[in-house]
Order: sequence, then C-alpha cells, then structure tokens
Amino acid sequence: MGGLWRFLKIGNKFITGVKQSLRKAALSTLLDILHQRATENPDRKAYTFLQDDVTVSGSLSYQDLLQQSQAIATQLQQLGSPGERVLLLYPPGLDFIIGFFGCLAAGMIAVPGYPPRPNQSLNRLESIIKDAEATFALTTTALWQQKARWQDQNPDFAQLKWLDTSSISSVPRKDWQPPKINQDTLALLQYTSGSTGNPKGVMVSHENLLVNCRDLAVGWNHARDSKIVSWLPTFHDLGLVYGILTPLLVGCSCYLMSPLSFLLKPLNWLKIISRYQATHSAAPNFAYDLCVRKFKPEQGKGLDLKNWKMALNGAQPVRAETIEKFSKTFAPYGFKKQVFCPGYGLAEATLKVAAVRQQDAPISIEIESAALSENRLVIAENRCLKSQIQVGCGYSEIDTQVKIINPESLTPCNPTEIGEIWVSGMTVAQGYWNNPVATGETFQAYLRDTGEGPFLRTGDLGFLYKGQLFVTGRLKDLIIIEGRNHYPQDIELTVENSHPALRSGCGAAFSVEVKGEERLVIVQEVERSYGQNLDLATVEQKIKEAVAVEHDLRVYQMALIRHGTISKTSSGKIQRQNCRQQFLNNQLNLFTSSIKSPETKLQDANIRTA
Repeated sequence: MGGLWRFLKIGNKFITGVKQSLRKAALSTLLDILHQRATENPDRKAYTFLQDDVTVSGSLSYQDLLQQSQAIATQLQQLGSPGERVLLLYPPGLDFIIGFFGCLAAGMIAVPGYPPRPNQSLNRLESIIKDAEATFALTTTALWQQKARWQDQNPDFAQLKWLDTSSISSVPRKDWQPPKINQDTLALLQYTSGSTGNPKGVMVSHENLLVNCRDLAVGWNHARDSKIVSWLPTFHDLGLVYGILTPLLVGCSCYLMSPLSFLLKPLNWLKIISRYQATHSAAPNFAYDLCVRKFKPEQGKGLDLKNWKMALNGAQPVRAETIEKFSKTFAPYGFKKQVFCPGYGLAEATLKVAAVRQQDAPISIEIESAALSENRLVIAENRCLKSQIQVGCGYSEIDTQVKIINPESLTPCNPTEIGEIWVSGMTVAQGYWNNPVATGETFQAYLRDTGEGPFLRTGDLGFLYKGQLFVTGRLKDLIIIEGRNHYPQDIELTVENSHPALRSGCGAAFSVEVKGEERLVIVQEVERSYGQNLDLATVEQKIKEAVAVEHDLRVYQMALIRHGTISKTSSGKIQRQNCRQQFLNNQLNLFTSSIKSPETKLQDANIRTA
C-alpha cells in the first residue's frame, strides 16, 4: 500500500501542475488544444484513415481539422444556440472527427451515435434523440440520402435539423464566433447501452476529457513521436477518447481503420501497426483472440511488431489465456508479452480508471473459485483445487482514487474481501443527462461510516492486490460480448415481441463463458394457451433473427420453459442469476423435451458472473 500512496501523492502533484499549466496557457478546452496544434504544426498530419493495410482513403492535418470544424460550427451557430445537442451520425472515417470538433467550435454538445443498418430498428436512436432533446443531426452525403426513410419511420427524426457536412465548404469563415466555453463546459453526452425506453447520457466536460487523456499519456508514455493505430468505433468512449482525442492532446500521429475492416480481416490491424511502425494501440480481449484464430504462418511474411510498445487490453474482461496465446503466436514477429497493458474503465469515468503502466509487465494471480463465488479473496496454493486466473488491471494515476466497498453496508472491504469498485477524481463525469435520480444513485455515493465522498459506484466487483486493481465480475446484469455492452431487459423485450407464443415479462437474458468468451443465453416462458403442437423451430428462428437484427448478437443457446416457472423475486422482478444457475445445472422446467438442454460441459467451464 505504501507504493500506492506514493503514486497517489505523485499523481496529486502532477495533476495540480497540469491544471496550473493549462490555465496559465489558457488551454482549458479541447478547442484550445486544437488551436495550439494548428498554430505550431499546421501541416502535420494528425489523422490518416485507411481502407485496408495499404490503401489510404484520406488524411487530416491540424489546419484542415481547424478550418473544416469552424466551417461546420459557423453553420450551426447560424441555425442554433450554444448548449444545444447535436447527434453525430457518421460511418467510420474522418468526417466524424470534423463533425465532433464542429460541435465544440459552435459551443454545442456532441452526441455520438451510429447510423442504423437498413434492416435495423431505430428504437435506440429514437430514445437517444428524445432523451438528449437533440436539435441537429450531422451526417455525410451518402447517409443524408437515407434520412427521408428514417423520417418516414420515426417522427423524431423529422424534427431534427439535418446538415450534410460533406457539402460544407472548408474555406475559413470570418463570421465564426469563438464560443464562450471553459473547462467545465459539457463537450459530449456519451450514451450507455441503457434500457430501450430510458437510455442514460453520461455528461462529459472538457476537463474530464483533458484529464483522462493526460492520465493515459502519463501511464503509457505517449510522446510527439508516438504513433497510435485504432479501429475502435468512435461513437464509443474508448474509440473516441483514446483513438481520437489522446493523439490530439499528445500531438502524435494516429492511423485509423473501420471496425468492419478489422472484423473482416483482423490481421490488417497488425499489418498497419507493422507498416507504420506504430507504438500504441488498443482493443478488447476478443480482438486479440480473433487475430490468433485467423492467423496462418504464411501471412506473417514482412510482419514487424517490434516497435509496438503498448497494447491495451480493455473494454471487456481480460483473459490470461489470451495474453499468453497472442504473445506466443506473434513473438516471432517482434511482439513481447510485456507490451500488454490490461486496463479497466467505464464511460461514467470518461474512460480509464486503472491500467498497467507501459514499463510494467502484466501480472495474474490464481484464486480459489469457491471463495470467489462468495466474494472472498483466497490465493490458490493447491493446484488440485478449482481455481480461476485473474489478470491485474494496473493502477490509477493522477488524482483518481479507487476503493473497494461492501455494496450492502457501504463501508470499505477488508483486503481479503471482494466488493464493489468505487471511484473518485477529476476524471469522473458530471452525471447522467436529465436524470437526477440515476445521477444520485451512481455518482453521489458516500461511505456510511465516515461520510467520505462523493464516489462513482461502478456496479463492478473487484479487489486490490499489491496496489493493482483486479476486476472479478459485475453487480449489474450488464452483458458484455465482444467488447460491447448489452442490457438484458433490452434483449428480453426483443425476444418476447418476436413471436406471440412468448409470454411478456417472463424472460431472462444473460451470458455464460465458453472457451474464454462470453456467449448469450435466452430463457423464455411460453404462453399456457399454446400446446405441444407449437412449431418450436419457427419460434427459435424468430428469436434468433430478432436478436440479431436489434442487437447484432448471436444467441448461443436458448431454453423455452413452461408458463409460471421462471425465477422471480416476491415483487415480480426476474432473477437473472438464478435463471442462469438453473440453466447451467439443467434445472429449468422445459416446455418440451425437444428443446436442447445446455451442454453439460458448460458446468465445468470457466464461468464468470455477467
């Protein structure tokens, strides 16, 4: 603990110095940083977007970004007022970056979104538009042509003022007015994957973003000559804060590719890192697994990863097996295991809470599974005992403070207890937009014994061991698959609406870990009025299709159960974890024996509470 407090003291001095230097230099907003970069190095390429590992589709210098964002801002200022919310609907590319800074330059609040596919529901975007009370939508010419279809499907889209930013001239505008903003001004609303009817927009200020970017720069030794590669979606916090904003703050080059390009050809990511001799990149755990699975030795010709100095593994649970396999597979091409930097964060903390520092190697410990299920920390010394390997997610930096708290007593856990992760510091966001109740519950927690606070309640479970944060699971029923968050109530609503034979409010969605990856399972009651002649194959297919279209997820297994048999609380709430355990133990009251029971091997899998 002495080392941890030493780092905290150093961090406090550092952040004090950062705040003083920023304010002295009047660099208190992202716009200030952009102006500084455009003044010092106007022609330097800030962002390069690649179609694949070879083809460059476009680039942006600091001067380009400044002029084009001011042109968009001029249009917005002529049509609206400071503080209005602007929905960003862009495909992967440089247009999103320009649109984002256009919002900031207009003094408005950016609301990152993503364009729905042709067969995808507009429900989530509709909820975001309503909650944010968005006034504008920025998009490209190609997507502009689809807005009529969206408007026909949903009146909320028709109320937006649409701007095709591709057609806005980047000629400097004399009528652009610098907005009156400071470090406390909201820069964006980062929407979490909340309930369909009640999404939550995290209110993130300029100071939150600048502090978190500097936190990342300190822990991972970014410098002007660093080169960052990112394929992460820019409408998510990791893709935005690390892939777009951190390179700007540091003043280094960034190479971008689309998430779809990565998924189709994962090795293109590594080839870009090799081609440009990149030093930093980030991805969820599944991405490293995917690279290993898709790699063939003959594809390694010319691959050079020796300059890769920091590989963040975050946004979903980190697997020790993944680190080992990836390191072993790509060691012949210069990759070193110590390059891995596992980390933990969440949108409510802007992004990062803790991460392994660049100069440190990742560590893991083996703990007894039985103790873990009881929220106790017991190091496994006897290898005959069932155990689980936990990977350390490093340290907090600057002024970020992490505490492990008993979620029931609201008092600190002892070192051998696993509890809820609570966070405080300047990186914690301002709360949820237009949602004071949820803000109070999540952002304004206080210790019951000392009154210390406020803290951010993450809803995640973990412990501190030798100063490092280890994340063991989630208090929430949040489902994380391939780095994306899904709320079970959203999926359950989709399932029950997929076929009339499915009983409303009587389904459970959860995940199980299979071979190191999270998989989706559905348990759903069938209406009593439907007899044994029900076409079960059709019902199952309807469920799979609906979940795929609405949530872009594949159902790993499902169990249709008899009327009135799903596990609920006395107040009628679904007990998802009980349903999950019944599924794993083959204890569900199946509607018919023809429904496939869960594979028995799942009972012996490395199961992680979701």
